[in-house]
Amino acid sequence: MSNIPLIGLTLDAEPAGGWSKLPWYALRQNYCDAVASAGGLPVALPHEAEQAEAYLDRLDGLVVTGGAFDVDPGLYGGGPMHETVVLKEGRTGFELAVLQGALKRDMPVLGICGGQQLLAVALGGTLHQHIPDAVPGALPHEQTNPRDQPGHTVEITPGTLLAKVVGVGRMAVNSSHHQAVATAGPRGVINAVASDGVIEGIEAPGQSFCLGVQWHPEYAVDPADPSIFLAFIDAARSFAAQRELVA
Repeated sequence: MSNIPLIGLTLDAEPAGGWSKLPWYALRQNYCDAVASAGGLPVALPHEAEQAEAYLDRLDGLVVTGGAFDVDPGLYGGGPMHETVVLKEGRTGFELAVLQGALKRDMPVLGICGGQQLLAVALGGTLHQHIPDAVPGALPHEQTNPRDQPGHTVEITPGTLLAKVVGVGRMAVNSSHHQAVATAGPRGVINAVASDGVIEGIEAPGQSFCLGVQWHPEYAVDPADPSIFLAFIDAARSFAAQRELVA
């Protein structure tokens, strides 16, 4: 048995045009670099919802990545769609299928940015469709400075898995989102909040390792960011070992 856990990362999808004359998938290299640096073997997951269980049969951990799109408010009872909302229904359908399957298996899960928002929905939570309309005096969560620099800070909730993982009470984070978690759901708890009250992280205490962060720790703008991937890979390694024993 290899002690290098196999980690699935969800892909973004774009229609024909731009980089290719045909529809294409995309994933920033630093997602894979962060997983590999922490000791995992990253693999990309095409959007084949009917194959979600087949993917999960082979994986030891799941990373649901971010992207410039939104979760359909119909999935969480969010009411009429805000004019700023952009959907990628094929991607969301696949990510929700593989995420729900991973949660049922108690497979380690890490949700990043939009992946954290979808995790909240999977746990029964809700979203703010557009932060400027929902949070008076909100910070500029779509930061104008480069993503490899911090945009603001977050306070880490004591006693949470995230607090245990990062070992600090405050982190500097990059910020690239116009939506945010409104409620963490009956199965989730809040683990990080910005100074304007916007929820920046959630987790599911009922799972062995289920963590979501609104920022992008793969950029490592805070010294504690790599510890998130290290803890996730360690959990995936334990998941793989347990599955090997059962087999």
